Amino acid sequence: MLKTINYNGDLKEIANKLNNRKEEISEEVNNAVNGIIQDIRKNGNQALFDYCKKFDGYEIKDEQDLIVSDAEKEAALKEVDEDYIRILERTKKQITEFHKNQIDKSWSLYKDNGVIMGQMVRPIERVALYVPGGTASYPSTVLMNAVPAKLAGVKDLVIITPVKADGKVNPVIVAAAKVSGVNTIYKFGGAQGVAAIANGTETIKKADKIVGPGNIYVATAKKLSYGVVDIDMVAGPSEVLIIADEKANPKYIAADLMSQAEHDKLASAMLVTTSQSLVEEVNKELKRQIAYLSRKEIIEESLKNYGGAIIVDNLDEAFEVSNYLAPEHLEILVENPVNTLPKIKNAGSIFLGEYTPEPLGDYMSGTNHVLPTGGTAKFYSALGVYDYVKYSSYSYYPKNVLETFKDDVQTFAKSEGLDAHANSIAVRFEDQ
Repeated sequence: MLKTINYNGDLKEIANKLNNRKEEISEEVNNAVNGIIQDIRKNGNQALFDYCKKFDGYEIKDEQDLIVSDAEKEAALKEVDEDYIRILERTKKQITEFHKNQIDKSWSLYKDNGVIMGQMVRPIERVALYVPGGTASYPSTVLMNAVPAKLAGVKDLVIITPVKADGKVNPVIVAAAKVSGVNTIYKFGGAQGVAAIANGTETIKKADKIVGPGNIYVATAKKLSYGVVDIDMVAGPSEVLIIADEKANPKYIAADLMSQAEHDKLASAMLVTTSQSLVEEVNKELKRQIAYLSRKEIIEESLKNYGGAIIVDNLDEAFEVSNYLAPEHLEILVENPVNTLPKIKNAGSIFLGEYTPEPLGDYMSGTNHVLPTGGTAKFYSALGVYDYVKYSSYSYYPKNVLETFKDDVQTFAKSEGLDAHANSIAVRFEDQ
């Protein structure tokens, strides 16, 4: 099932295959979303209400219909099994344990000459978490986004999620919100929901940042709203790359490749190995295991178009390929996997050893599953506490210290043609 490529040093050929799967935002989608954004900016609530009725069938009669009430939350929570709540709590604990180490602190520097310099770390004040609605329900994403935000100190954290005509939010989303400490859940989503929370309306307070996954319209709305509001990232189709030696278990490799391929027909699942015989065994396992899986057609399409096996001469070449592709998920199935960490330059999240499969990271390992895709791990990081804070620098200079800098600063300013900058320094010493 996996097409085999013998690595000959041509990394661009492999990368082009994966890059071709990226869906370009069509002009039609771009124009439609931009129209929605402009309408929301101009007409506020009424435009939002109209789009919710048009796209989701949900009729909003007044402001109360925008938010999940306490009574609705209570009813929803009764539908969630207690053991599932336990799993959510355990997941929160795991995510907290990992992410609390990312908390940054303000600092100050006091110099002998009286100068004080430093940096303040402050949480973003209001963040909106987008959660897909309908049949696609991802309580894990609620936790992955909300827990780091809470650790960062975000006080005003809200969820926006589309609902159908009945106006009900999936109970597991309500449960995940409760476990995460998110009290406000808005009943709107889509491009119109992003536009409303990015710009604000008569009754909806503008957010400072929007995080969370969505369809092409949601992703486009986030992208077009960037600058008015901050966003986490514009993520593409999911991907996994597995580096394996000849001793790796083909059963595990096949299962892990399919666990990503089932996401989407555009998902990518790649194996990089030193063993041709391993590829043959993996193909046998793919055929055997896929027969029992409900998303068989999606998996087959994904593996056919964007899956494959790359045969390399040695593990150094394997890491060369991986670092060039910068995969979202990277599994290392070799002897002494922890010792390979120094070889890894670019990867969203790394899974070491045969008992650390990628789905563990999707749910409960503690690391974040909001990750850069499409090679952007070369310059983007996994979502973390640092995404929910901002940094302000400060300085204090006494007059006698500024005097030792005044001539150099003025010369620098004048060299750039900024006389007013130079004057700002000069006027402070005119009477001397």
